[in-house]
Amino acid sequence: MKLFANEPILNLLPKDGTVIYYGKIMNEQLAQYYLNQLLHNIEWKNDEAIIFGKHIITKRKAAWYGDSNFNYTYSKITKKALPWTNELLELKVLAEKISDATFNSCLLNLYHNGNEGMAWHSDDEKMLAPNAAIASMSFGAERKFSFKHKQSKETVSVMLETGSLLVMKDATQQNWLHRLPPTTKVVSPRVNLTFRTIIL
Repeated sequence: MKLFANEPILNLLPKDGTVIYYGKIMNEQLAQYYLNQLLHNIEWKNDEAIIFGKHIITKRKAAWYGDSNFNYTYSKITKKALPWTNELLELKVLAEKISDATFNSCLLNLYHNGNEGMAWHSDDEKMLAPNAAIASMSFGAERKFSFKHKQSKETVSVMLETGSLLVMKDATQQNWLHRLPPTTKVVSPRVNLTFRTIIL
């Protein structure tokens, strides 16, 4: 695992933010175990958004878990946090240990295949602690993840492997957009966990 190697951990972004990709933080067998648990034990619901005044229901599914039943609003839709599952707590502890941060919530997304993705956006909602780390853990299909600078428009991309961890922190959300582009090459599901810190 890269995080225990002597090689330096490099920032993927050239400026105005910090994104660290730790690569795989567990073996394939353990990653497959967590994928199965997440697919079957999470209360998945089709995600919703209000875009240009229209109520959109996505094919992608989402779920929201946390320390308490606080609300989280994004894309003008509010979710109430569900209590942690044992598997989510295990993964939260792992993400906290590696990133040296603490989290009180997790937004999960289920992409059934490569046709489902996420458009350019920033995780900059007011209820998120400013400049706090967001730890993104991936399970299942390997997918490309891209960043675009809000002013210069320069882009950076990384392939997110199953059982891997990527951490965004510092001024990343202020200065960069990110997205999960759709692809016809992927036919299997991917589950993404983003551990966050909500201001209570």
